[in-house]
Amino acid sequence: MAKVPAAYQATKGSVLDVDRDFYSQLTDPSARTRIDQLTVPIRDGRAWRVPAGHVLRLSTQEGPQVGDFNLWHLHNPRERFWASRTRQLQRAHVSTFDRLWSTLPYLRPMATIIDDTLAGYGVDEEGGRVHDLLGTRCDPYVNRLLSGEDFDHHCHSNLVRAVAPFGLTEFDVHDVLNVFQCTGLNEDDQYFMKACPAREGDYFELFAEIDLLCALSCCPGGDLSVDLWGPNARDPLTTCHPIGVEVFKLDDDLLQGWQQPEYVPYRGGHGMRGPDIDWRAEKARRFG
Repeated sequence: MAKVPAAYQATKGSVLDVDRDFYSQLTDPSARTRIDQLTVPIRDGRAWRVPAGHVLRLSTQEGPQVGDFNLWHLHNPRERFWASRTRQLQRAHVSTFDRLWSTLPYLRPMATIIDDTLAGYGVDEEGGRVHDLLGTRCDPYVNRLLSGEDFDHHCHSNLVRAVAPFGLTEFDVHDVLNVFQCTGLNEDDQYFMKACPAREGDYFELFAEIDLLCALSCCPGGDLSVDLWGPNARDPLTTCHPIGVEVFKLDDDLLQGWQQPEYVPYRGGHGMRGPDIDWRAEKARRFG
């Protein structure tokens, strides 16, 4: 079958044209200092800050585990991760040198993936790939539909609890990046999930392009080796493991010439009558 070209393609010098040499140097362990560390417990969530120009590492501490990851602009949570546009601009399963994009009307890279120990997983015999943008977080509403039971530790609920101390609510929790999760589409074009291929010590690293508020849920499905719904469903508690979080400050000389990405420079008012407002300047005035 002939390979069909991507709809959204990078041109040289565009924001989609990632400087791989620059981002590759950021993985040097001797050129960074850890400034924060925490553990996301099983079937729970945590939220934390990552300053612009810093590196975030998520790691499987004790064994395979899927994590549901959300991020927001720290100073303006209306700007948040846009999973579907990231899926179009990058790919449905992301890895090194892919970027995580923010919502309209901002549309800029929030973070760039710089390292991934599962990058070599590729595509398995069933079409599965890792670090999934095809699906979204599990939630108690769908669970009620499928099982008739209430359960308060789905990823949606874990994220709601995690961001509450930062002044956010359920309405701020949004579609996620499923880190370490292996998924695909079957021959009937239906979403499937497979057992997580990560092992203890695997990690996924992001470079923060802007000041971020991040949140992660340790999925109650653990490594997803057990069916969560259907005739073979059972409690996957024994497959659950914590996920480690580390934040690193990079040596200043590594960031020479780097600048935080600007908002997309669309200035129009969507064809509506009214004053000629410079929306780019207005966003900068309001949110910095």
